[in-house]
Amino acid sequence: MKIFFGIVHILVCLALICSVLVQQRKSGGFTGAFGGGGTQMENSNSWQRMSSMTKLSAGLMFAFVLLAMIQVLIR
Repeated sequence: MKIFFGIVHILVCLALICSVLVQQRKSGGFTGAFGGGGTQMENSNSWQRMSSMTKLSAGLMFAFVLLAMIQVLIR
C-alpha cells in the first residue's frame, strides 16, 4: 500500500507542477491573486469565475494534501 500511495503521490505532484506552469499569468502579480491592488470582488461567485486550469490546480492541491496525510497515517 505504501508503494501505491507513493507512486500516486508522485504522479499528482507532477500533474500539479504541469497545471501551474501551463496557467496564464494574472495581472497584478502576487497581490492580484488574492484580490489586492484596490479591487474588491463584487459577489461571492469566485468559483464560477475561475478558469478550468485554476479549478484543476485546486483539485490537484487538495489531492496532494490528502495523499500526504494518508501517507503520514500509514507509516
